[in-house]
Amino acid sequence: MPQLDYFCRKDGKDLRFGYTTGSCAAAASKAAAQMLLEGIRVSQVELMTPKGILLHLPVEEITSGEGWVSCAIRKDSGDDPDITNGILIFSRVEFSAGSGISIEGGIGVGRVTKPGLECPVGAPAINRVPREMITAAVRSMQEESGNFAGLIVTISIPEGERLAKRTFNPRLGIVGGLSVLGTSGIVEPMSEAALVDTIRVEMKQLAASGKKLVAVTPGNYGEDFMKNVLAADLSGAVKCSNFVGETLDMAGEFGFEEVLLIGHIGKFVKLAAGIMNTHSRYADGRMEVLGVHAALCGADRELVARLMDCVTIDDALDILEAAGLNEAVLASVMNKVDFHIKTRSHGDYCPEAILFSNKHGLLGMTPGAKEMLTKYLHELEGKR
Repeated sequence: MPQLDYFCRKDGKDLRFGYTTGSCAAAASKAAAQMLLEGIRVSQVELMTPKGILLHLPVEEITSGEGWVSCAIRKDSGDDPDITNGILIFSRVEFSAGSGISIEGGIGVGRVTKPGLECPVGAPAINRVPREMITAAVRSMQEESGNFAGLIVTISIPEGERLAKRTFNPRLGIVGGLSVLGTSGIVEPMSEAALVDTIRVEMKQLAASGKKLVAVTPGNYGEDFMKNVLAADLSGAVKCSNFVGETLDMAGEFGFEEVLLIGHIGKFVKLAAGIMNTHSRYADGRMEVLGVHAALCGADRELVARLMDCVTIDDALDILEAAGLNEAVLASVMNKVDFHIKTRSHGDYCPEAILFSNKHGLLGMTPGAKEMLTKYLHELEGKR
């Protein structure tokens, strides 16, 4: 498999770029079109990506018949932890009775079943930029050969249906396979932008379905807590990872009226300091927040120093509990959480928050969180 010699440096390491499923689909389509229109066999294809990086990709699995050619490009995700790394993306190009270039989805390419995505309901999940790349690549071969006969391009991903179960596609209403994605044609390793884009797609889709109240949690901990402790189904919640601020901004952008944040205190205590990206590489501040609020609630210097020496939030909560300060400190923390998330909302919608820990259970709610949770669960019951 070819490897790009383009790197970025993150966390002291050189990480190699890869290329997207969209680039693979476009390159395979270009190669198949060239072989069909010129009657030759090609072993390598060039593709200029929207990012301006020129790819030189080997062509695999070439087959042909009367009026059609099929071939594949192998996906390379670089140093990004992508489940599609190494899979084959196929394109079959065939003559059609009509004119122009039409693009279809074959086996392993998901089909859209819910509104709010780039592709309309019923269409294959081949996003706008990959479609443009495929069309441009095939048209360049028409121009080179001088043959402008109508063509049908069918993109297939044999492993797509199996791999899609490990992606967000089922949550987004994309069934039967993977999406053909990419806006730059290039995969940047450990891309935060890609994660934020995934959240954006889910938020946009929920808004398009008419939702006005959205539950948001960083990950599986929130979902498990709600199920095991509050007997509540949070499977439809948006998983925001560390991007709390960006997700709150999207809520305003897409016209939500209410947002319910549910998270482990290890992450969400940072919201009390206005830290809206909860990844530790940007800021920690957990013990500083608890220490300040403990001092405000009457803790002496020695107790605050003990809090500052804690490694985990649960250890700090144990100390506060032994000192009889847990309830007062958590109430003070929740007051600041409420202040900062409502400040971030700019009054465009109402945000509320619920904090918990695996050891100590439910720790605190902002003033309207209980009522919002009840409303959210009532809406879920109404769907069943």
